[in-house]
Amino acid sequence: MPSYTVTVATGSQWFAGTDDYIYLSLVGSAGCSEKHLLDKPFYNDFERGAVDSYDVTVDEELGEIQLVRIEKRKYWLHDDWYLKYLTLKTPYGDYIEFPCYRWITGEGEIVLRDGRVEPWLPTEY
Repeated sequence: MPSYTVTVATGSQWFAGTDDYIYLSLVGSAGCSEKHLLDKPFYNDFERGAVDSYDVTVDEELGEIQLVRIEKRKYWLHDDWYLKYLTLKTPYGDYIEFPCYRWITGEGEIVLRDGRVEPWLPTEY
């Protein structure tokens, strides 16, 4: 079963942290993972300025990771969250960065694509 290391960076602005539930799904060229709750027992996750890492194990090979889905669900009260970026270490040792740099408000899901730049010129140039 492939295992990924997910690193999540929360902004350092006032009130950037959250106590809400944060779920992650990985979408690759060969399939999509189930939702994983990002949570460490007896630890205050996603605090202002924190960089937290989580191990995510999936059932099947996902192929090349194309995007990640982040879902935020209310824990107690309305709680916004400023997500700077998310990095993913693949089972093969590659690192993929998914920049966000925005507030995530309310409940819902956002989709992050990797930060790589695709060439826009045809190969013959």
